Amino acid sequence: MWQAAATLLVALVCLWWGGLRPAAALAGGAAVMLAGALAARISLGGGVEGAGPAVARLLAGMLAKWLVLVAALALGVLACGLPPLPMLAAVAAALAAQVPALALAR
Repeated sequence: MWQAAATLLVALVCLWWGGLRPAAALAGGAAVMLAGALAARISLGGGVEGAGPAVARLLAGMLAKWLVLVAALALGVLACGLPPLPMLAAVAAALAAQVPALALAR
């Protein structure tokens, strides 16, 4: 929810400049949320095991998150022709929104 709110806030700011900038911001924020969901699925989906496999799942989830995020950003810029700055701004805002979300989720 925090990431979606941060993404929408960046997209609203990008509406001021118009063009494809709001769509780029939405694509960047959506890429962060999709990558985070995939990382959570990989990291937490293995059941109860020892420390070695648990750490391996955490690392695999983080690697998958960043690969999906970079691929989505590259796809948006190269294939769809979206401007990169709004995408990166939305990515930064969505990633920064994780901090209060994790701090307040007790």
